Amino acid sequence: MKSEAAVAAARPGRFRERLQTYRHNRFLIYMFLPGFLIFFIFSYVPMYGIMIAFKDYRILDGIAGSPWAGLEHFRYLFAGQGFTNALRNTVVIALLKYLFVFPAPIILALLLNEIRLSWFRRTIQTISYLPHFFSWVILGGILFTFLGREGGFNQILGYFGLPPVNWLIEPSSFYGMVVITDIWQSIGWGSIVYFAALAGIDPTLYEAAIADGASRWRRIWHITLPSLVPVITIMLLLSLGNFLQVGFDQIYNLMTPTTSDVGDILDTYVLRRLLTMDYEVGAAAGIFSSVFGLLLVIVANYLVKLYDKDQGIW
Repeated sequence: MKSEAAVAAARPGRFRERLQTYRHNRFLIYMFLPGFLIFFIFSYVPMYGIMIAFKDYRILDGIAGSPWAGLEHFRYLFAGQGFTNALRNTVVIALLKYLFVFPAPIILALLLNEIRLSWFRRTIQTISYLPHFFSWVILGGILFTFLGREGGFNQILGYFGLPPVNWLIEPSSFYGMVVITDIWQSIGWGSIVYFAALAGIDPTLYEAAIADGASRWRRIWHITLPSLVPVITIMLLLSLGNFLQVGFDQIYNLMTPTTSDVGDILDTYVLRRLLTMDYEVGAAAGIFSSVFGLLLVIVANYLVKLYDKDQGIW
C-alpha cells in the first residue's frame, strides 16, 4: 500500500503529464471553446431568470429587486384555468408522438437499408429530408392549402365519392393531423442517425446468416434490430427530457380557434401568460416542464440499467 508521501510526490508528475496532454491537444481545445461559450451564454446564463417563478416580478425592480413569493405562483399554476387542459393535451400528443413518430425514422431506415438500387434509395432519402429544411410557418401554409375543403387531398377523395373535410379545423382529426404532419416533416432527418448505425454493422454477420439459410426477415430480426437497440435506447432516453415539449412551432401554426380546446399545450399556455405579462406563472410552467422531463429521464435510465448495465446515458 502506497504511503501518503509517495502519493504526494506523484501528484506533481501527474499534473505535468496532464498539462502536457492539454498543450498537445490545444488546437482541439481552441475548436471546442466557441461552441462551449455559445452554449454557456445562451443555455446557462439565462437560468438566472428561473427566479422569476419564485418572485412577484416587477420590471422596474428587476429580478433581484423583486420580492419573494415562494411557491405561490406554482399553486396558482396548478389551480389556474387552462393549465389542466393544456397539460392533458400535451401528454396525449406526446404519447401519440412516441407511439407513431418516434418509430417512423427507424422503420424508414430499415426499409431503405434493404433496397439494393442505390439511386432509388438516394432519391427517397432526398425527398424525405426536404420538409425538415422548411419552417412550420411555410409548412403550415402548405398544409392548410392542401388539406383545406377545396384542397388537393379532398379533390382526391372526391374521385372516390367521399365528402370533403377541412382536416385541420375539425377537432376530431386534429391529433391525427399533428402526428401525420410531424412524421412527414421529421422522418427523413431523424433517420440519419439510424442509417449511420446500420452502416456500422459488420457485413460478415449477414454473410454468415445467408450461408445458414436465414431469410431477409430473419436477418433483420436477429442482426439488424439488435444492432440498433443501443442507438434506439440512447435516442429514446435523450428525447424523454423533452417529453412535455411536443413542438411549439408545429402546434402554434396548425392550431385554429376551433381546435384550440384540443390543441392548447403547455408551450402555448406559457406564451399566453407572457403576452399578458404574467411572467411568474409562465416561468413556473416552464420549470414544471423541465423538472418533469428530468425526472422522466432519470427513471427511464434507471429502468434501462436494470435490464442491461451497458445501456443508458450514464
